[in-house]
Amino acid sequence: MRIVAATDSDYEFIREHDHHIAEHLILPKIRGNEIYILQNEDGSIIGWMRYGYFWDNTPFLNMIWIDEAYRSKGLGKEAVLFWEDEMKKQGFQGVMTSTMANEEAQHFYRRLGYRDAGCLLLEDEPLEILLTKTLASKGG
Repeated sequence: MRIVAATDSDYEFIREHDHHIAEHLILPKIRGNEIYILQNEDGSIIGWMRYGYFWDNTPFLNMIWIDEAYRSKGLGKEAVLFWEDEMKKQGFQGVMTSTMANEEAQHFYRRLGYRDAGCLLLEDEPLEILLTKTLASKGG
């Protein structure tokens, strides 16, 4: 799998597939290098991940999606670890994400070293679990 920063040419793909982002925010996030495209060996798109910042200072992984045919092959782990490394290169010491309590993703993140940090309860939604991870310093 190749992981590359999204470019303007990926706008239509993101607009058509990521239904959890306001359309007018897609290009600014692409241009801010906050969306990565996951590609198969032949260059075809098999997924994406998108992040922002919690409190404007902590990288927060908002979305990771991998085509069903490519799931359970370690690609999600590879993608998250890539993102964590990118955040470490930018000088961040920790990252965050969240998942709903009724989703299996919570176990995926815990296996990657994320720890429960709190929750959010919105009307008519399952409990949202906030997860954090301290990034190991270089050499540690």
